Amino acid sequence: MFSGSKNQNSEICVAEAILNIMSELASNRRAYHDYSILEKFEAGIELYGQEVKAIKSGRVNIAGGHIAIRNREAWLIGADIPPYQPKNILPGYKPQRDRRLLLSRKELNLLTGNTKEKGLTIVPLKLYTTAGKRAVIKLEIGLVRSNKEFDKRELLKKREVERTIRREI
Repeated sequence: MFSGSKNQNSEICVAEAILNIMSELASNRRAYHDYSILEKFEAGIELYGQEVKAIKSGRVNIAGGHIAIRNREAWLIGADIPPYQPKNILPGYKPQRDRRLLLSRKELNLLTGNTKEKGLTIVPLKLYTTAGKRAVIKLEIGLVRSNKEFDKRELLKKREVERTIRREI
């Protein structure tokens, strides 16, 4: 009897640990609709101090962004991070500036090779913090292929059928 309750407690602890591992700050829900995700990667992101504060307060938009690889480095382009305190900003601060992503050389080579293939691109999927004393902001990026219009319609029909089945059960 005690072993059963011990397992339940350990399962609860594991679930709490998973929730504490990452706290989602922003997501690109449009990317899940417009693209089929082939592979996901985790990347660090180079930020200013005030950008970190702005992101942690929830003031970030990655929906319009994409990833480009230039000079063997990955860059986040088009993500909007407004200043944390609008009246106290750095001179010349641009909310939509290009931000360098921190990836391993192996991941960069893999992404470079795959983006040369026709129809593949890299988009930001979500922005989150890791757990621990030093919560680090990470960006989940995805190697994606654009969905055709009929693929989107088929996906919507499939989801509708699944919803009706769940309602009946």
